[in-house]
Amino acid sequence: MTQSAGGYPEWVFSGAADNHNYLVPAVLHALPRGEGQRVLDIGCGNGALTAQIQRAGMSVTGIDFTASGIDRARQSFPDITFVVHDISDPLLPALQGQFDIVVSAEVIEHLFAPRTLLARAREALGDSGMVVLTTPYHGYWKNLAIAVTGRFDNHWTPLSDYGHIKFFSERTLGELCRECGFEPVRWSRAGRIRPLAGSMIVTATMQSQ
Repeated sequence: MTQSAGGYPEWVFSGAADNHNYLVPAVLHALPRGEGQRVLDIGCGNGALTAQIQRAGMSVTGIDFTASGIDRARQSFPDITFVVHDISDPLLPALQGQFDIVVSAEVIEHLFAPRTLLARAREALGDSGMVVLTTPYHGYWKNLAIAVTGRFDNHWTPLSDYGHIKFFSERTLGELCRECGFEPVRWSRAGRIRPLAGSMIVTATMQSQ
């Protein structure tokens, strides 16, 4: 993704991102087994991960606020439903209460208001269901390694438009989930060795209201 002249992010490629080699297996492993699960992919981008979820036998819909991403997703995967939607706004009525699982991969770290993502997840799930979230992992040894090797500029990406602005640990992401009505039930990491993992994956079930 890059920034367009109008100041909005624009997708400039189709297909898998570089981190999909470890993210896709981790997300698929976190999803319940069995066909027929209804999945909403929030922040689906160009639809590459959404398509992998469909290939695993699930019924999946993707939403993203970038029209360019949704255009590429529709061209690449015409048999999947993709919708342009900004999660700052409530889900469209047709999407509310229609899903068993919400997936959001490497999205929450880009949001000024990350609670909005989980608010949309609750709308999508209705009375029950689960979320599977991934985000770059941060912990003591990884943060220390970043500092010692002088890679803060590279890691924080300050020159990247629409880059990462939230940096979660398992503790802070877990607190956010609980605050928003989800109870983490499983954690995993992916990419590199565990203390220096590229991403962490949380599976959380919706708490009863």
